[in-house]
Amino acid sequence: MYFVSDKGWAVFFMVCSLWCLGSWPVFFHILEHRGRLPQHTYIDYAFSTFVVAVAFALTLGQIGSGTPEEPNFTTQLSQENGPSVAIAMLGGIALCLGNIGMQYSLAFLGISLAEVVTASLAVVVGTTLNYFLDGGLNRAEMLFPGVGCFLIAVLLGSLCHASNAVDINSKLVTQSICNNSDEIERGAADHSMHFANVHVKLLDKNSCLKTSSNSEKGYEQSQCGTNSKTLQEELLETEENTVIAKGSLLQIEENRAIKVRGASVFIGLGLGFFTGACYGLFSPLFNIATNDQFHLLRPGIPHLVVYTTFFYFSIAFLLCGIAVSVYTIYNPFLGMPRSSLTAYLTDWKGRELAIMAGIMCGLGNGFQFMGGQAAGYAAADAVQALPLVGTFWGIMLFEEYHRSSRKTYLLLAAMLFMFTVAVILLIASARKREYEEP
Repeated sequence: MYFVSDKGWAVFFMVCSLWCLGSWPVFFHILEHRGRLPQHTYIDYAFSTFVVAVAFALTLGQIGSGTPEEPNFTTQLSQENGPSVAIAMLGGIALCLGNIGMQYSLAFLGISLAEVVTASLAVVVGTTLNYFLDGGLNRAEMLFPGVGCFLIAVLLGSLCHASNAVDINSKLVTQSICNNSDEIERGAADHSMHFANVHVKLLDKNSCLKTSSNSEKGYEQSQCGTNSKTLQEELLETEENTVIAKGSLLQIEENRAIKVRGASVFIGLGLGFFTGACYGLFSPLFNIATNDQFHLLRPGIPHLVVYTTFFYFSIAFLLCGIAVSVYTIYNPFLGMPRSSLTAYLTDWKGRELAIMAGIMCGLGNGFQFMGGQAAGYAAADAVQALPLVGTFWGIMLFEEYHRSSRKTYLLLAAMLFMFTVAVILLIASARKREYEEP
């Protein structure tokens, strides 16, 4: 069995986990925007996550010969470790429900804010519980300031989201006005004659705009003909362009699988907090299943190794994911159409992205558990700094902060800085775990 015993390798696995866990929601976000039902996506995702856990167990969990204290994966399958198995499966259910909540939070909040809310709550709950479960293994003087940085990052993230929402509304109005101005400028550019000392007079509502030139004697063009535009017509065109822009947004909304238009923002925030609570519980449950802090196993029974725990954890994850997805397939909500298992089996649109999301999540979970077992699960919760990666993808793929205001950019930079400091502090708090015989 491959065992991480070096702190440097533990930190390396934590960083790899951070990248993987911050990236898999991107695939969900893309598929939801393309209209694929989230239930179909989640079943594919759950299966591929389980396959990764089995691969970890049959490779890393079987390397070399096991010992009585640390048996290989297949050896542990026949041992009397029921209490630890049950707790591991509870952890898998918690993560499954959290990921389902994340799937819907993305639709309401966007990838940046959804990951800010969920990851920060997960760190506050999970890190605190893991610190006490590990008997103060991690350095408190660095761990809890890191948690404080996460909380500050949450506040900055909320302010950034509010500022960006204002920017989006402003850009919508500005774009409609610019579209109208461009049309007027293109019409004026068609005139090849240059006029100097142009005087524009606004007459009464029955008059039209007249343009006169002193450089071209006797020339006067009236804009009352078919090519002219009255002030009222210009205002009407501005309104029409605004309607067109809004219509485009409505078309995007219609293409999405989850209908969020008109829904209260508190639904999204509620889903975000629910997701964060589930994320905050799954890691401590995994910790208990692996290290048996409450001495639930009989004397002489070795603790579950991380790969065995991950295997049982993923079984529960898969079963819970299938159960919830099948139920919502036949009992849809949030404006989603009713589907069926037959429709799922024939729905190949975007299936490769759903499978890729599951692989990324499975790898991220496996690396997190390996690093946590070696250097403390409280430090491993640094991987919950998902917005560091999620915001990168949000900017690169979805242009979530494209042409935003200076205020928004400053808040965004401050949020990312605080997340970076938090990750550094949490990883720096890691210490090598000392093992005791069961």
